[in-house]
Parts: sequence; structure tokens; C-alpha cells
Amino acid sequence: MNTLGLIVPCYNEQEVLELFYNETSKIISGLSEVFSCELIFVDDGSSDNTLSIIKNLALKDPAVKYISFSRNFGKEAAMLAGMSYAVKFDYIGIMDADLQHSPSLIPEMLSYVYSGEYDVAAARREDRAGEDKLKSKLSESFYKVINRVSEISLNESAQDFRIMSKKVVEAVLSLPENIRFSKGIFSWVGFNVKWIAHENRERAAGQTKWSIRKLFKYAFDGILGFTNSPLRLGFFCGAFFAVISLFALIYGIVRNSISPEYISSLPYILAAMFFIGAVMLVFMGVLGEYIGRIYTESKNRPKFVISETNTRQNIL
Repeated sequence: MNTLGLIVPCYNEQEVLELFYNETSKIISGLSEVFSCELIFVDDGSSDNTLSIIKNLALKDPAVKYISFSRNFGKEAAMLAGMSYAVKFDYIGIMDADLQHSPSLIPEMLSYVYSGEYDVAAARREDRAGEDKLKSKLSESFYKVINRVSEISLNESAQDFRIMSKKVVEAVLSLPENIRFSKGIFSWVGFNVKWIAHENRERAAGQTKWSIRKLFKYAFDGILGFTNSPLRLGFFCGAFFAVISLFALIYGIVRNSISPEYISSLPYILAAMFFIGAVMLVFMGVLGEYIGRIYTESKNRPKFVISETNTRQNIL
């Protein structure tokens, strides 16, 4: 019997969990002749009744496992914890609890990986219907930037919804960084990926947990985690402004020679000094971000803390 573990990160999802469980259970029950399946809920420090609902599901269904964090560590940590437990399965999936990731795609995705032709089957949305226009535009801009400056290539419409073979998850878990950007990590480890297009679905219930602030932080982590281009940009900007300053100096000397009555250039000098100073501070800030990440990695703190679980297995 082949084994399948479906990881479901959860943060304040009490309104949708029952709906998710009912819809997903119908799908995986149809796979029972070939696959032994488990649903692995990772409660990311929810402040509502998410954990209680998951525990009730586990009482009536032994295929439901849960991992509960001591506080909110973020979706990246939740996915990592789920993969650390689920690596024992032959096939591992990740999907959201809000039903924007349609459970009906699971059999098709699994068939591609099970055939051996692909190592990963991942979903990509055909459109962003129902999504906030500002968030959509920011997301589109982020992918354009990171694909231009990074060593990896990210599919703009890619989602976390995917099913992977065991060797892919082992490769992902082998990367030790604390500040994680899973979309970049999935792309970096490579393997054969089958992209499956599907229509964007609205949340079945509840509200999105992705604020503009969280999206900016996520994008920032992705860019700094997979490229040194911001540091190189500082060098090129410095060289550019050095050339501009040289031309300005030559222009001032020539004009003063030709027109002794030339009005004081002090305001222009001050403006240039403030501008260059601002540019220097920006790139010092970028450098500080990289140094901060080195500091975070050097502490080597655990990426999450588990308060309770019914898995009876050491995770990381």
C-alpha cells in the first residue's frame, strides 16, 4: 500500500475546517484502494477554536494527525513542521485549509507523481479572480523583480498547493536556513514539475491572513534569500553618482572660469549631498538586512516550538 500525507497549515481557520475536512475526506476515500492517507493539520498558534476542532476530528478519524505550535511562527514554519513529520510517506502534499486549493485536484496531481514521470505536481492559478487588485498588482511586480535579479525562476501563478515524492521533500528538508522562502526553495531544489492550471477559488469562509504588510515581508525574505543583487546595486549606484559628481565638478570649474559673477552653487551642493547621503543610508540598510540574516542563522534557534501533537514522532 502506498502512503500519502497531506499537510494543512492552519491559522485561525475555525470557520472553514469542518468544510475542508468533509470535502477532502470524500476525495481521499476514493484513493483508499491504492493509497493509505493521513491529514496532517499544523496549527500555527491559532487564537480561536482551530485546535479544538482539529482534536475533535482526530477523535473520530485516526487518519487525522495534528501538530500545534506554542505560538504563531508563520506558514513557512508550519509547512516545514508538516514536511518533517510527513517525510516518512511515499508522497507528500501541501494545501491550504480555506478551500482555495481545490481537493478535487488531488487525484490528478497524485497520478502524475505516482506514474514516475514527474517528481512534483503543483497547482498554478489561471487568474486572480476575487483577489484584491492591489495585492494582485504587488504580487505580479514581485515576481517580475525576483525573476530578473535572482538565480532561480519562479512561476508567477504558482501556489503552495502541490504533491511531491519523498525524495523532493528530503531535498527541501536538507536546506538548513531559518528564514525560509518555500517557493524559492522548491524552485532551487529542482526536479521535474508538472504544472496544473485551475481557476482561482474564493475562501469558503473566514478572512485571509495575508495583509499588505505580511506580503511585503514575504517578498523581502524571498528577494534577500535568493539573490545578492541588492548589494551589487549599491556598487553600481555608487559608481554612477561618482561619475555624476565628477561632471558636476568639471562643470562648476569651467563655469566659474567663464563667468566670475556665477551665483553660489551651495544649494545645489547641499541637495546633492543630501541625496547621496540618502542613497548611502538605503544601501547600508540593505547591508544591515543581510547581516541581520547572518546573525539569525548563527543563533540556530529552532524554527518552531511544538506545544502538543498526536503524532508520537520527533519532528526536527
